[in-house]
Amino acid sequence: MQFGIFTVGDVTTDPTTGRTPTEQERIKAMVTIAQKAEEVGLDVFATGEHHNRPFVPSSPTTMLGWIAARTHRIILSTATTLITTNDPVKIAEDYAMLQHLADGRVDLMMGRGNTGPVYPWFGKDIRQGIPLAIENYALLHQLWRQETVDWEGRFRTPLQSFTSTPRPLDDVPPFVWHGSIRSPEIAEQAAYYGDGFFANNIFWPKEHFQKLINLYRERYAHYGHGTPEQAIVGVGGHIYMHHNSQNALREFRPYFDHSPQMGGGPSLEQYMDQTPLTVGSPQQVIEKTLTFREHFGHYQRQLFNVDGIGIPLKTVLEQLDLLGEEVIPVLREEFAKNRPADVPDAPTHTSLVAARDAERMSAGSTG
Repeated sequence: MQFGIFTVGDVTTDPTTGRTPTEQERIKAMVTIAQKAEEVGLDVFATGEHHNRPFVPSSPTTMLGWIAARTHRIILSTATTLITTNDPVKIAEDYAMLQHLADGRVDLMMGRGNTGPVYPWFGKDIRQGIPLAIENYALLHQLWRQETVDWEGRFRTPLQSFTSTPRPLDDVPPFVWHGSIRSPEIAEQAAYYGDGFFANNIFWPKEHFQKLINLYRERYAHYGHGTPEQAIVGVGGHIYMHHNSQNALREFRPYFDHSPQMGGGPSLEQYMDQTPLTVGSPQQVIEKTLTFREHFGHYQRQLFNVDGIGIPLKTVLEQLDLLGEEVIPVLREEFAKNRPADVPDAPTHTSLVAARDAERMSAGSTG
């Protein structure tokens, strides 16, 4: 079981002080958060990809490459890599380069993106979002696995005898998660390839995501990758902690009320009741997170959002201390209990290389 954090990289005014960080301050804060995540013992740091204000992480590989040079153990991921508006050839090359620089500590979460204006900025049509995601990933999957690629599709110029460079580290591509909050076609795509499926269930009720995850598990088995229980699932969460739960509510409420995504609708208490948002003590975060397994089955990756919506860096770092010292050790122990032996761990570069080598040895012994 992997535990980590994800950031969307928004530049938002702190409603308690009226101060808005500069873009550089926010970018540097994200780097500090990633380093702190490794320091407190988390397994994954993930950044979103956005090309519209108020967000700053328009170049995830640049940021993750910088972080890779300043960390040693933590897996560096994306919370979204836009498979629709990015050229799959550029994705193949950029993330293979990052994979080499980070000694394999890299994976990706493919997503369509839900900001309509971004599509025409990159010459795409949001109405073709699903077909773009399907075709572009089919090409990316091929580019990482075949030395020479001939390709012709609907959305880009053909390729003839093309080799993307550099080749994936150890000839093993980064592991891919497919992220979706509403599209069964993306769950189907993840299942078809035997990739991971990440349901970032931070805004909607659990019943919606149960349907998507169950579909993915069923189709994963249908395509012969294993049993439904062996499918590779990740989920999201959103937390804010204080040892005194009432203090947590008091501190977080102005950020919630002024949030463009959460404020102006249900109350904070109603929102917590309907979504994975947990504002309270570390023990309350532990208790609610453990219910995710009841809803979604045994899964492999849990990412929390702890920054954004104007929360200052100092507070975010304090949240990470609580997460690393008081929450994650308990979650590791509890999630390990009664975990079936045939439920796999989250893939890493090391485990993927070992699986590849074992498959080659098996093929050689039977050839």
